[in-house]
Amino acid sequence: MSNADKNKPVSEQDKEVLENIMEELEAEAKEKAEATDKKADEAADSAAETETVAEETSEDTAEDKTSEDNAEGKEHKKKNPFAKKDKKDPLKEKVDELNDRVMRQMAEFDNFRKRTDKEKAQMFEQGQSNVLEKLLPVIDNFERGLAAVPENEKDGAFAEGMNKIYKQLVTELENLGVTPIEAVGKEFDPNLHNAVMQVESGEYESGIVAQELQKGYKFHDTVLRHSMVAVAQ
Repeated sequence: MSNADKNKPVSEQDKEVLENIMEELEAEAKEKAEATDKKADEAADSAAETETVAEETSEDTAEDKTSEDNAEGKEHKKKNPFAKKDKKDPLKEKVDELNDRVMRQMAEFDNFRKRTDKEKAQMFEQGQSNVLEKLLPVIDNFERGLAAVPENEKDGAFAEGMNKIYKQLVTELENLGVTPIEAVGKEFDPNLHNAVMQVESGEYESGIVAQELQKGYKFHDTVLRHSMVAVAQ
């Protein structure tokens, strides 16, 4: 362009064209700026969303890890028999100890009471046995006296009175638990019979009691006196 063209004044038409061009450039620049801001906002929102997701994922992971740690801790505690136990209450331990001592003493006292009652019963039974055993010779004398009464006097008042006394004494002894031991015709039993001799017998087989020389008695299941017997050969 020549110097003459440079100094030439700008016409109104040229100004209008230039203004239109400037407005278009400004509009285009504004649109580009708005597009850039929109992309920046979207990028920021995307970054924030990504950060939120990351935080939630981190929290879930931490919770899962905590649950796993607790589970592992419980499993380890279960498997480890030497793990430290919770400390017990001293007062409760003392109460349990006293309760155990009381229960033991009660059990010992109950055993002592049962043992004492058993010993007392045995002593009482032994005392009864001693007294009843002393009465057996009286029974023997009654039987000998009644057996010695002549036939013509057995219906007399004296013999009848003696017989009634004898029966009454035997009945009272039976009420106390004293019973005679069966001997004649029974197999010899050393726990019940005392063999003093052997005799020939056509009635009984060998080993069977053939004669009773003195009657034996039992007090319940205890032998007061063995029967004195003769056993068949």
